[in-house]
Amino acid sequence: MSGPTRGPGGSRRLRFDGWIAGLGTASGTRVVLGHWPRSPFGAFSDVMLERPDGERLLLAPTRETADFVSGTYVFDTVRLVPVAVHVTGDTWSVSAGPLDLRFTTGRRRALGLLLRAVPGVLARQPAWCTVTSLPARVLLPGVRTRGSARAGRREWYGARDLRPIRAVSAVLEGEDLGALAPVSPPVRFGFGSVPGEPSLTRVTTTVALAPE
Repeated sequence: MSGPTRGPGGSRRLRFDGWIAGLGTASGTRVVLGHWPRSPFGAFSDVMLERPDGERLLLAPTRETADFVSGTYVFDTVRLVPVAVHVTGDTWSVSAGPLDLRFTTGRRRALGLLLRAVPGVLARQPAWCTVTSLPARVLLPGVRTRGSARAGRREWYGARDLRPIRAVSAVLEGEDLGALAPVSPPVRFGFGSVPGEPSLTRVTTTVALAPE
């Protein structure tokens, strides 16, 4: 479990280590999976979806995780459902209430190889996320490595790996969402989007809560 730390001014900081998968589908629904083996809430996964009509939906496994995620990002609907993630080689299988998702990752490209060289201790530092903010904007339009969230919170994303997603199978409430597509338009849950090209990112996320 990643315990809280204290930042400048005594703000409480929570750290999440895991993966974020972002992908689009031919139906227009975009999906963002957060898979967190290490977090202040223990291991958990959650799914954020944005439908073609703009509705933003959160699927979370517990009231505690749902309250935290919806207190940080913006959603129109929040549903508490079991969220299970299984990884076999390059294939990820996700079951989250009304969503059945399966995707396959491809080989790392140059940026992924570069990010793998970033030490974990460095990726966890908000100062590093500040340094990488401009390069991230240039290389991955729409992506932000730092920014403001709801309830006066601040966030930093330290990427440690990046792999493209090559294929997807997704069914939401019995409807096939169609073939893999770019994440377009960008998702609107927070201050930034996932990369436009479907991808899986290894990341350390730090959330600074507003001072009490």
